[in-house]
Amino acid sequence: MRFGLFFFLLLALAGSSSARAQNLPPRQLPPVEPPRPMPGAQGPAPTLQVTTTEVLVPTLVEKRDGEILYGLKQKDFVLEDNGVPQKIRVQEEMDTAPVALVVAVELGGASVLEFDKLAKLGPLLDLFLTDPRSRVALVGFDSTPQLIQDYTHSGDQVNQELKSLQPGDGGAAILDTISYAVTLLETQPKEFRRVLLLISEERDHGSRHTKPEALIRQIGESDVLVLSVAFNPARAEIAHDTWDPNLDDRTLNMVSALAMVVKAFKKNVSREIADLSGGEYTTFTGDKKFEARVVDAARHARNRYLITFSPSNPTPGLHTLRVRTAEDYGARIVARDHYWAAGASP
Repeated sequence: MRFGLFFFLLLALAGSSSARAQNLPPRQLPPVEPPRPMPGAQGPAPTLQVTTTEVLVPTLVEKRDGEILYGLKQKDFVLEDNGVPQKIRVQEEMDTAPVALVVAVELGGASVLEFDKLAKLGPLLDLFLTDPRSRVALVGFDSTPQLIQDYTHSGDQVNQELKSLQPGDGGAAILDTISYAVTLLETQPKEFRRVLLLISEERDHGSRHTKPEALIRQIGESDVLVLSVAFNPARAEIAHDTWDPNLDDRTLNMVSALAMVVKAFKKNVSREIADLSGGEYTTFTGDKKFEARVVDAARHARNRYLITFSPSNPTPGLHTLRVRTAEDYGARIVARDHYWAAGASP
C-alpha cells in the first residue's frame, strides 16, 4: 500500500515537471561574450554608430582586368541617396585603418564537408592583420553562435582552433550569427575598420532570435563590412535582386525597398547581407578556389575609397544608395547599396 502511494507521487511529480517544461519560454540567444582586452589595451574604446548626420560608404573600384583603379578624387564620384545626388567627401588615400575582423564559420549541417578547407584558413587571415594593431576573433555556429576565439593578433591561435573544429547540429542560424558578430565588432575602437568574414551556406536554417527587418536595420546603422564566401558550388549568382538601374522609382519607395531586401533574404541571405553592407559575395568549389576567394576578400577590404556624406533628406528608414564614377571607366564599383536612417522602426 505504501509502495502504491509512493508510485502515485512519482507520477504526479513527473506530470508536473512535464507541464512546466511545456510552459517554459523559448530559449534566448546567448549574449555576446564581452571580448577580453588585447595585451596593452587602455580600456574600452567608444563604438562607432552610423547616423543620419554622417554615412560611411567604403567603395571598391576595380578595372576590367581585376586591378584596383587608383588615383580617383572627390570630383570623380557621384553618390545618390534615394535617387538624389549628394555632396560627398572622399578620403584620397586608401583605407589604411587597422582591422577588427570576426570570422564566422558554419559548423552545422553539410559544412563538415568543408572543414578541411577551413583548417587552411589561418595563414590567409594574416592578410587582414598586416597592421600590428589589427585583431581577429573566431565565431562558430550551427543553431546557435558561439565565441570560439576571443580577439587576438595571432593568426596562429585562430589557426589552431580552425584545425580542431567539431561538427554541430543540423542548423545554420545565419541571421542570428550575423547579428551576434556585428554586436561583437561594435565593441572595437571607432577608428578600426570592422569586417565580418562569413563562411557559410546561402540560406538560413534555424535563426529564432533575429528577424530580417531587424538585421537589415542593424547592418544599415553600422559600419561593418560583410564579406561572404559561400559553400554552394552549384552556381555563383551575379544578378542583384534589389537593384535595377532601369527602375529608378525603386529608390524613392523606402517601404518597397525594405520589402524587396527581406524577400531576397529567403533566397540567399549571405549574398544580400554582403551587398547591404557594401561587401562582396562569392562562392567556391575546390581548395585553390577557396584560398583565392579569401585572398581577394582581404585585398578588396583594404583597397577602398572612403566616401562620406550627410544626407540631404534624412527621412527615417531604409535608404537606397547608388555610387558611380562621373566618367565611364568601364570599372566595377562595389559599395553599400542601403543604409538605415535612425529614428524609425522597421
